[in-house]
Amino acid sequence: MLSFPYFCGSNFDPLATKFSKETYLYWYELMQLIRQFELMAEEKYKMEGKIRGFFHAYIGQEAIAAGCMTATRPEDLFITAYRDHGLAIAKGVSVDSCMAELYGKVTGCAKGKGGSMHFFGKDVNFYGGHGIVGAQIGTGAGLAFAEKYRDTDNVVLCFFGDGAARQGILHETFNLAMLWKLPVVFICENNNYAMGTSVERTSNVIDIYKLADSYEMPADTMDGMAAEAVHEGVSRAVKRAREKGGPTLLEIKTYRYKGHSISDPQKYRTKEEVDEYKSKDPIQQVIKTILDNKFATEKELGDIDKRVEVIVTGSVKFAEESPWPDDSEVLKDVYMDQNYPFIVD
Repeated sequence: MLSFPYFCGSNFDPLATKFSKETYLYWYELMQLIRQFELMAEEKYKMEGKIRGFFHAYIGQEAIAAGCMTATRPEDLFITAYRDHGLAIAKGVSVDSCMAELYGKVTGCAKGKGGSMHFFGKDVNFYGGHGIVGAQIGTGAGLAFAEKYRDTDNVVLCFFGDGAARQGILHETFNLAMLWKLPVVFICENNNYAMGTSVERTSNVIDIYKLADSYEMPADTMDGMAAEAVHEGVSRAVKRAREKGGPTLLEIKTYRYKGHSISDPQKYRTKEEVDEYKSKDPIQQVIKTILDNKFATEKELGDIDKRVEVIVTGSVKFAEESPWPDDSEVLKDVYMDQNYPFIVD
């Protein structure tokens, strides 16, 4: 599992409004790692044809992963949709196994069988990576039910996009999650577009956090381009869930700089709109704060960049040198053996 030198885990004040040098350096390194991984993978997909199938980049949304990591504990569970690379890396799925999964190699985090949309890392409490729109919302509540059943104080962060907010499973899940007071934080990563369809074209309710009102569920909205805002909002919701206060809906407003997928020509939005959001780039905001507060010099940030480059280029070497799955693997992990005993923990 990738280890960052600046990660402070559960030592963060859940309601902090000021953040330390270590926090900002951790955010910077993590966000750079996610972005450089995505850029490298995009190159291997588009320029070299080494990666095939679907590919949904997390570029532009890195502050969400960063803020969620500092607001949670390693024992907390993450589950998300198919734009999953950034959250998987943040949670600790190794960069090597992530790149190998994109290549379809047996050393991938899903043994080369899941591809871009189905990253997985049970050992670090990352439960996907789900290709069916909205499916992870119900599954996330199921994970939270299991934690409640086992009487832990672990919390589930269940991520979905603005398009999935229109799925019926969201409403059914919200109803039961509130009824049973499940320890789950529902996070809508609202990047403005469901594939190529804007939020305004899909619903009269464009403030997605208001969907919680029907269930008397606490809700909030925040700037997803700022790691500070994400950390504080998620911290409040996690604290409520950990103290058995039940679920929260968070609408985190963000923007994807790339298309819905690599093949998306993006004709539904203007260059001016994209440029406007790029002026709010979350990585650049963190760099500015670091330099303004003299948390690090440009050379020290450059050293972090070099460390990230070594990790990312190393993951490509690992993926290219890894073997393909054997033909005998084709049906393994697909069907359960009918003789396998049902065990309740």
